[in-house]
Amino acid sequence: MQRKAYVPGVAALLVALLAGCTGGSSDGGSTDDSNPGDSGTASAAAQPGKYRTLPEPCSAVDHDTLDSLLPGIRQITDEDQREKAYEGEATLTYDTDRKVGCRWKVASTDASDRLLVDFERVVSYDNSVSDDAEAQELFATKQTAADLPEPTSSDSASESSSGADSSPGASSSASSSASSTGSADPSSSPSGSASSSATPADLQPRTLSDLGDEAFLDDALSGSGSTVQQRTVTVAFRTSNVIVTIQYEEQPATVGTVPDSKEMQDRARKLAAQLADTLGG
Repeated sequence: MQRKAYVPGVAALLVALLAGCTGGSSDGGSTDDSNPGDSGTASAAAQPGKYRTLPEPCSAVDHDTLDSLLPGIRQITDEDQREKAYEGEATLTYDTDRKVGCRWKVASTDASDRLLVDFERVVSYDNSVSDDAEAQELFATKQTAADLPEPTSSDSASESSSGADSSPGASSSASSSASSTGSADPSSSPSGSASSSATPADLQPRTLSDLGDEAFLDDALSGSGSTVQQRTVTVAFRTSNVIVTIQYEEQPATVGTVPDSKEMQDRARKLAAQLADTLGG
């Protein structure tokens, strides 16, 4: 009888042990179920970029556009030399699927003009970061390096004209003003009032809202009234995982001549719009 009374106790102990094992298995099961979900979320976030290839850069700019940007081409009388000038020169690259570019340089009787067009396709090697997100971060770094004046929105650019001398592009605009009025050294005096009165706010370095997913324009003038001045207009924009950079330079043939900011900006922005259409973005 005593042995029969002991059996139910053992059975109860076994039931308790089995219940504990079942609970541990259940907890472990929920942990395992969460892993596939987390992995799926990371995979969904790291989407490939829209672009898998890049255009041929030296063929991306048509002859009419080159005639506008590089007036010296039309002054080349030798047909072979003129055709070679249209062709441009491809920039050195080690991976044409990731980065390509082309440059043109033409001299005219009035000035020397240079044009560089660069395409970069951004690819993320982090499974948790998409190509677009990687490109966006790279573009932000590029825009920060341009040191645009505040505010960067073209809608409120007129409000920032009084503080435009805080950026290199704006300072160069002030230099343009000072040199055109005969000042020997524009950096020797405050440039805020000069830049705001001589350079329209809508020509200051700024972000652009009508180009790609994001874009900016920089405008810098080097030299002074006593030396030949060179203006460099840069337009950069991002469309998905491709970053396009246009660098347009003009150096007059004579001292005292200042390259026209509006004219150069208009030409560079027109080319940027054409390239954006070519990319389909």
